[in-house]
Amino acid sequence: MDLEKRLELIKRPPTEEIITESELKKLLEEKEHPQHYIGFEISGLLHLGILFLTGYKIKDFLEAGFNCCIFLADWHTFINRKLGGDWERIKRGAEYFKEAFQFFLGKHKRLKFVLGSELYHNNDEYWMNVARIARSVTLKRMLRCLTIMGRKQTEKLDAAQLIYPPMQAADIIALRVDVAHAGTDQRKVHVLLREVANKLGFKKPIAVHTHLLPGLTKPERGGYEENAELDLRISSKMSKSKPWTCIFIHDTEEEIERKLKKAWCPGGEIEYNPVLEIVKYIIFKERKEFRVERETKFGGDVIFKNYEEVEKAFKRKELHPQDLKTNVARELNRIIAPIRKHFERKQEMLEIFKEVTR
Repeated sequence: MDLEKRLELIKRPPTEEIITESELKKLLEEKEHPQHYIGFEISGLLHLGILFLTGYKIKDFLEAGFNCCIFLADWHTFINRKLGGDWERIKRGAEYFKEAFQFFLGKHKRLKFVLGSELYHNNDEYWMNVARIARSVTLKRMLRCLTIMGRKQTEKLDAAQLIYPPMQAADIIALRVDVAHAGTDQRKVHVLLREVANKLGFKKPIAVHTHLLPGLTKPERGGYEENAELDLRISSKMSKSKPWTCIFIHDTEEEIERKLKKAWCPGGEIEYNPVLEIVKYIIFKERKEFRVERETKFGGDVIFKNYEEVEKAFKRKELHPQDLKTNVARELNRIIAPIRKHFERKQEMLEIFKEVTR
């Protein structure tokens, strides 16, 4: 595959930012199989934003020749008090994440899964790097980084949570990463590592940040960031901690229909519209066209060949919100059906999440 095609794969949606594109181009010129990384807390059932949007970009990296690493951050999950801080539940949750991503991505010789506790075991160099990074950053800067774990500086925090950002940075170093991949909510820790890398003698990773799929409620700022646009995206993202905003990969057809019926989707409003974003980032990723079925008196069925046509029709109020929601629900149900069916045979994997997602 030529260089331009490889670049195109990494740059295409849901990618929103590359730090920096010139470094990425140089990397692809020099390496046939660069090292990719993305890390996940084991914090709940998977939803569209995590498995699908992230999975699509991992597929792009694999196609572009990368060795891809999905890092299952069990220690970070414990520090951030997810799953009640129960170590056994966290371990079982990591197995669930691995099962889901393996099903979504398929088995691939250049895809691996790494558990945090395995990486850290008897690894003095890792813990030394955590300390070196922490010594190189002011407390004020570290507090500003806590948004990567879904925490605000104004929240009541414990001391353990302050080591979360330097640990995440040290993960990237220990895994010898060329490209660190994450949603835009993880930008601060990538920038921090790039800033201290030269001073500490570490390889400076390229950062690829991808779109955050919004939740189904009206977008609102939450006070995570000074930047209004980024704060709105982070605060309004689809989040397991707010299950009413999510479409989980295990939701039934009835649940999908019910959630979308209540979704924020005012007529003619295209900015931050969660239903339109599902069309843009998921339906047109899976389908070459989007068929809207509706009664003849409301214009009859219409087939859209690309997202721009859908957006234009909705903005002009030629496509009613209820028709949009009903047809998105139908397509999402078909898209999710295979993985939902897969886990119907593995219900024991889902038991540990019931208390925190339903």
